[in-house]
Amino acid sequence: MPAPVQRDDTAVPPLAAIPHQGGPRGEGPESAGLTLLVIEDDPTGAVSLPALLGVPTEPIRTRTARNLTEAARLLTDDVHCILLDLALPPAAEGGAGPADEDGDGDELDTLRRVLRLAPRHAVLALTDGTDAERAAAAVRVGAQDYLFRDELDGRLLGRAIRYAVERKRADLAQRQLTESRLRAEENARLERGLLPTPLLHGSALKFAARYRPGRSRALLGGDFYDTVRTNDGTVHAMIGDVCGHGPDEAALGVSLRIAWRALTFAGLCGDELLGTLQKVLEHERPSDEIFATLCTVDIASDGRRAGVCLAGHPSPLFAGSTGAAPRLLPYDESGPALGLLPKARWPRRQVELGRAWSLMMYTDGLIEGRIGEGRRRLGQEGMVEIVARRLREGLRGEGLLDATMAEVRGLNGGELTDDVAVVLLDRD
Repeated sequence: MPAPVQRDDTAVPPLAAIPHQGGPRGEGPESAGLTLLVIEDDPTGAVSLPALLGVPTEPIRTRTARNLTEAARLLTDDVHCILLDLALPPAAEGGAGPADEDGDGDELDTLRRVLRLAPRHAVLALTDGTDAERAAAAVRVGAQDYLFRDELDGRLLGRAIRYAVERKRADLAQRQLTESRLRAEENARLERGLLPTPLLHGSALKFAARYRPGRSRALLGGDFYDTVRTNDGTVHAMIGDVCGHGPDEAALGVSLRIAWRALTFAGLCGDELLGTLQKVLEHERPSDEIFATLCTVDIASDGRRAGVCLAGHPSPLFAGSTGAAPRLLPYDESGPALGLLPKARWPRRQVELGRAWSLMMYTDGLIEGRIGEGRRRLGQEGMVEIVARRLREGLRGEGLLDATMAEVRGLNGGELTDDVAVVLLDRD
């Protein structure tokens, strides 16, 4: 009769030198061999691992459990693989479960319990050579491989253990990649849904926008914008920037944008609207240090006049139809950023636009890019020069925004590090 399998950790010389076998939680290559947990109820049964693994190389440690209760106690982080005897009787693992729909009965029910008990460990199924169908079903259920008891030898067992561990590691890595991809796709759909859809039905104005977050692989940053037309024919546009670049700032930007749209449709504008938005920011921001800059523009139904409010935000760029160079709208009457002063006021400045014009609103990410390898920033003056040159070339709308963004990135020597949002309104 073969020697019984040891019930405590026993160093057993394995078949051959074993390469890196990171454990179920990622042990590194410095791990000393592998640890195998055998689940079988007969201590004097046919599985004699010390006899099988008898070639002197670095050790494989073995543990033996007679039932699932013992297996749960012995299943520590350093166990790499489980060898389950499918002939383990129901009484040995805590009671029989119902036969599964494939007719596999108690033996595969035990395997399923082991897989639930050890979802991150490799599992080998051990069965009789006459039970090939049950062995194949064990792999379908979730085992990494199966072994026939009457064909078991040291070389086969050692190889099966190594392959099972590597296959499980590959399965876990693929599952993590799949989950990461699905989360990324879900986040992308969510972020796209949070970007605004302009509501300009019935307006003669043309709208174009560009948006690029500074965070790597993100679709949404702390910048935000929106444009809507109310029932009286007024077109309301806004653009803003929450300080910071993380997901909290992006979420706050979405909250402010949605609040602005709701308040605008409710009839608020100017100082009253900005004061209410500041209350929203104070309640939604993660810390008292967070603030947001904002620019709002409401354009009369005839398209010839606009009211402009600035809350610590860069002034819009205006280009008229007379051939004059583009210019920044006055910003000497601007108010503070939202969230800085509890009782701040934001004056509304009336601006004459004329018959045909272009109005570009932007966040500071567009003007803070560098010029070349030095420390010089593009600034508002540099941006005005770029837009003026592109207008002289006859560019308008989408083409104007694309050319401006491309030139700003080129001067910066690559992508801008800050969030960038640009909104362009045109009236022919």
